[in-house]
Amino acid sequence: WTLDARDGNARAGTFTTPHGKLSTPVFAPVGTQATVKSLTPAQVEELGAQMVLANTYHLFLRPGEELVAGLGGLHNFMRWNKPILTDSGGFQVFSLTQTRKIDEDGVSFKSHIDGSIKRLSPETSIQVQEKLGADIIMAFDECAVPTDYDYSRLAMRRTHAWARRCLEAKTRGDQALFGIVQGGVFSDLRAESAREISAMGFPGHAIGGLSVGESKADMYRTIAEVNSILPEDKPRYLMGVGTPEDLIEGVRRGVDIFDCVLPTRLARHNSAMTMRGRLNLMNASFARDERPIDSGCGCYTCQQFSRAYLRHLVNAKEMLAATLLSIHNLYTLVHLAETMRAAILESNFEQFARVTLAQLQSKE
Repeated sequence: WTLDARDGNARAGTFTTPHGKLSTPVFAPVGTQATVKSLTPAQVEELGAQMVLANTYHLFLRPGEELVAGLGGLHNFMRWNKPILTDSGGFQVFSLTQTRKIDEDGVSFKSHIDGSIKRLSPETSIQVQEKLGADIIMAFDECAVPTDYDYSRLAMRRTHAWARRCLEAKTRGDQALFGIVQGGVFSDLRAESAREISAMGFPGHAIGGLSVGESKADMYRTIAEVNSILPEDKPRYLMGVGTPEDLIEGVRRGVDIFDCVLPTRLARHNSAMTMRGRLNLMNASFARDERPIDSGCGCYTCQQFSRAYLRHLVNAKEMLAATLLSIHNLYTLVHLAETMRAAILESNFEQFARVTLAQLQSKE
């Protein structure tokens, strides 16, 4: 990773991977099951995405990492020839509160597919990710409820022990393994975790355990505190955060990489993201509205279709509604990241952030 420019705490950089360079800040669409929901890889590329995510937990359960490896790895399997990041499975295991059992060695859990008992440890998480073959892989961590101090401390220390084991288990030289900072919303724990994870020598760092129920104020404060400690010369990835305002506030505090399921999830629930808030396409007021979702947007959906047509697709429960709304929502965030990079390179980021955040507060 090289730093191309900075403006305050906002950074523009370039991260080189075996499948191409990432220009940061960057937003990466989530392709949980080796697919970005409702879109073809060509459509994802056309809207400007530089990288996609895939999910270790889900691919471990189905179709299995051996099958993916036998078919040439994730890039070949899903026909995506740009960078891929895989998460470690830690967050998904965290969400299985009723069916998991955590110990110092790893996690046992019940498969949501067939009810069978499965096991993930730092070593198996790395083994699975190496077989999947992503460019950026994540250390296996424990994501705890962010407001429980005692458990956050326990989970953080387990995360540190597991991070060391992930480093020891890694065998491939062509994958960048990122360490994950945990510690809930507690300043002392986050500082301890940022120092400890930094000292392990990862080529990049992630901030985990946020956007899971804590307040916005706590999230923004935590990002700033962690990034004040993480090394300046390595990329920083804020996991699972994806509203326009959170991207701006994250970059403002030194974040380089973002991902989130939100844009495609909103699309499947008839919602369009805009830089002036969200539109619910079920709304009867759009029935004869000839305007695009956003007249300033360059995406395929806004260039071709009216709100009236999109509302018709939503009401008729047509699959194309999710596709067109996903294209728009992902384009909005991918393009926002590109625009922020340009503002940083022009030393104009803070003004851009102020104007855009004020615009997001206003409604149509």
